[in-house]
Amino acid sequence: MSTELSIPQLRKTFKHIVSPKDADYDKARTVVAGDIDRRPAVIIRTTNANEIAQVISLAKETSLPLAVRSGGHSVHSVVDDGIVLDLSLMKDLQIDAKTKTVWAEAGLTAIELTSATLEHGLAIGFGDTGSVGIGGITLGGGVGYLVRKHGLSIDNLLAAEIVTADGNILQIDETNHADLFWAIRGGGGNFGIATKFKFKLHDLTQAYGGMLCLPATSETIASFLKEAGSAPDALSTIANVMTAPPMPFLAEEYHGKIIILAMLCYAGDANEGEKAIQAFRNIATPLADFLHPMSYSEMFPPDDPDYHPLAVSKNMHLDYVDESVAETMLKHLNQGTGMMSVAQLRVLGGAMARVPADATAYAHRKSKIMANLASVYQDISEKPQHERWADEFQNAITQSNKGAYVNFINTVGEKELEAAYPASTLEKLRLIKAKYDPTNLFKMNQNIFPINL
Repeated sequence: MSTELSIPQLRKTFKHIVSPKDADYDKARTVVAGDIDRRPAVIIRTTNANEIAQVISLAKETSLPLAVRSGGHSVHSVVDDGIVLDLSLMKDLQIDAKTKTVWAEAGLTAIELTSATLEHGLAIGFGDTGSVGIGGITLGGGVGYLVRKHGLSIDNLLAAEIVTADGNILQIDETNHADLFWAIRGGGGNFGIATKFKFKLHDLTQAYGGMLCLPATSETIASFLKEAGSAPDALSTIANVMTAPPMPFLAEEYHGKIIILAMLCYAGDANEGEKAIQAFRNIATPLADFLHPMSYSEMFPPDDPDYHPLAVSKNMHLDYVDESVAETMLKHLNQGTGMMSVAQLRVLGGAMARVPADATAYAHRKSKIMANLASVYQDISEKPQHERWADEFQNAITQSNKGAYVNFINTVGEKELEAAYPASTLEKLRLIKAKYDPTNLFKMNQNIFPINL
């Protein structure tokens, strides 16, 4: 039976409390997604692992649902009538330039950690958005601009500190609680609350990349994906085949039309990067070309903190994108029901694919292309029609690979779990869940039920 929370009593235990009566409550409960409007009973901002253990005890004592927030990008990081454990104050980092490693607390954002390591000429990949919290993106895998050269974020994870459901603070790695260390590398926040991570860093003193806009035809889309697949591992790309917003650098005739808005990043010598990227410029006359020598941090432009889009999305993996598949994509994008339709295509491979599928809980190592299909819209009442569009789009281009990336799956269910994890991986995760969280305390995520439930 749940116990009613006493905010005055909680303030005696925790220094940083946000209650529904506080002025900053609405800001503290807001996540990036614009269709999430949940009202937690309390938000507790912790500063260390001991406080996290106390919050876990509170959740168990009160039987209130517990959500964990790092950067606020996950739809699972806020809960109605429950407790939000907010890690955003935990931003300590310790860089060892000699060993090329860093201990980083889970409240850091991707751009905060990236900016700090680049001061030493070192880097690790975290997605493609600077404001994302390193906690959530790491636990789900971490597909970013360095994925082909240095693998996923988890492929560079050497150790972690995690607070489990029984309140124990564990130091885990390949030899200490190796089963748990395996599980958190792709299994999400199902097994405990990660407080800090030890990452391996890589030399990165210069880069070449930025934005390239091309006309979208079946030929240009297929050519882009072909070039991305045969490019050096140092080059990672994201091709957003999408409705063009009225951006000032695009000719007005393309506003509202489907274009390729691509982000390219060559992690290495700028001259070599320019040579590698020239093939993409040759696909068609660019509509806009902002590719240039840069610091890697420039791949993460500042986010608008007030931007909370309404969007529906479907994530999937593709074996290939030829002109026929591209033509089907264009058909559905042109029939989009929202104000902006997007097919975001990421060619994978490289270092990520060279890790054995069973080495971590992220098992989709051989997947060739990740696709995220999205419709951005304005009226929440129209959501069902946009969901139908996304479902039809996904069904139209589904191939042999039925997998998906857990960090990009926003709906929860057995179907989603089976897409995120092959059967053998999921069975192992359920066994580990039963060992470390048998009562399923950590269920605000893509939930993996313990095998005994």
